[in-house]
Formats: sequence, structure tokens, C-alpha cells
Amino acid sequence: MMLVLLFATGFCKVNNFQPSEHQPEETPYEKFRRQHVDAKMTEKLCNTEISNRNIYKIDNSCKETNTFILSIPAKVKSICRGDGRYDENSGMTYSTATFRIIKCKKKHQGARKPSCQYEGRLLTNRIIVVKCEGKLPVHFDRDLLPSESNDGEQL
Repeated sequence: MMLVLLFATGFCKVNNFQPSEHQPEETPYEKFRRQHVDAKMTEKLCNTEISNRNIYKIDNSCKETNTFILSIPAKVKSICRGDGRYDENSGMTYSTATFRIIKCKKKHQGARKPSCQYEGRLLTNRIIVVKCEGKLPVHFDRDLLPSESNDGEQL
């Protein structure tokens, strides 16, 4: 028993395992996925998911809005892998497919972690606008209705 404890303690130190919600080595894509991609998200889960996923501003204040894309990661990644339209003016990529999203908006001004409360809203038929790096989405910029995304027009 003592040997097992010694081994486990040494193993954790050698491999630098630390109990934390998210590894500090999180890549920009992993952060994007954690904050914005969830095929099973619902309007009622905004508070729970934003808290569980540790989605806050750098100063621990509540984000005004967080958007969840109701899709599998592969479909979202495809926006940056040929299934999107790159805009040279903005540096953003527009999805050619439409998505369903949950938009979580903060209810109370000035709220701080852990007291963030959100109201969720399902939106359908949305164009997703993302920043791509290395053929992966790394920043959610905004969502648009297809009628708001006319060919080549600056928005």
C-alpha cells in the first residue's frame, strides 16, 4: 500500500499532473471548441455550461455573450478546410453551410464569477464567422443570417 502511494505521488510529480479544470497547454483550437462547440447544448444549459467550461473574461468578469454552435467538431472545422468563404478585408472565414446556435446573453450588468447568469436563445439558419489558423477555427467572431452575408459586401 505504501509503495503504491509513493509511486502514485512520484508519478504525479514527474508527469506534472495538476488538478485543474483545463490544462494550461490548451491550444487556441481547443479553447475555441471548449467555448463554442456542443451538439447537445440547449437554451436552459447556459449557466451550467459557461460555469463548467470556465468561460469568463480574463479579469474573471462575465462575458456579455457566448455562442454555442450546435454541431459536431468536424463540421465546424470544415469551415477552415475548404467549406468556408475567406474575406480578405476582415481576415475572417464565413461558413457556406448554415448552423443552429445557442446564444447565451448575460442577464445582469456588473456580475462576476461565479454569479454569472445567462438567458439562452436558439437561433437557426445562421452563417458562422470565424478566424482560422492552421486550418482550424480559433475565434468565434459573429453569426449572421444568410441575407446579411451577401457576396463580398463589407458588413
